Amino acid sequence: MTEDAPSPSATLPDTDPAEIAKFEAMAAEWWDPHGKFKPLHMLNPCRLGYIVEQIGAEFARDLTADRPFEGLRLLDIGCGGGLLSEPMARMGATVVGVDPAPRNIPVAQLHAAQSELGIDYRCTTAEALVEAGEAFDVVLNMEVVEHVPDPAAFLGACRALLKPGGLMICSTLNRNPKSFAMAIVGAEHIMRWLPKGTHDWRKFITPDELYGLLRGVGLDPVDRKGFVFNPLGWSWSISARDLSVNYVTASVRRS
Repeated sequence: MTEDAPSPSATLPDTDPAEIAKFEAMAAEWWDPHGKFKPLHMLNPCRLGYIVEQIGAEFARDLTADRPFEGLRLLDIGCGGGLLSEPMARMGATVVGVDPAPRNIPVAQLHAAQSELGIDYRCTTAEALVEAGEAFDVVLNMEVVEHVPDPAAFLGACRALLKPGGLMICSTLNRNPKSFAMAIVGAEHIMRWLPKGTHDWRKFITPDELYGLLRGVGLDPVDRKGFVFNPLGWSWSISARDLSVNYVTASVRRS
């Protein structure tokens, strides 16, 4: 960040400045598949598969079409460098990508321009979008809820951003000894995939807790799956049973 750039805490008081600073420090590496975001690049095909399947089912879209999400307005919260925003735009969605870390947005804008994709990237928050009266068919809320200071308030803002009948996909990390061993000790200290301190295990949320939070803000959870890493095949897969570390949910705003 340049000396004259406003700090995230000055411009976005509803976010956690310490959490923003972690990702600002890694901003330039978003599109390096062998850099600090290597785990996310490895996970991305699995995440995309789930997202595409859920959107296709909820909105009755033909996924064999060239642009199956044409006509859908989609919000990617915590978009980072645009790893999810770009494929959603290629599938025809009108995409708004937001991130509270100012350095992430130029990285995302530059890569989208190089890819000839028209994506509306903004340095802002879900709460600010609610105040502006924004509305979306789909909200992607991936690996964000464990970084915010008030998950219930954040999810409430996400619900307010959904149109009636809208779909939110939310992924996060379970809180148990296994997730501590894999996401903290393994990913940050042994494999060094992420800088130490990227995650705070105390902020991890169990699937039942997340379902409770979603219902508490007026969303109807309709699905949850686990993202499971296979160290032998060095790959990720979706599991209907194993939600012990990484997992994802789909929920709908009914009215």
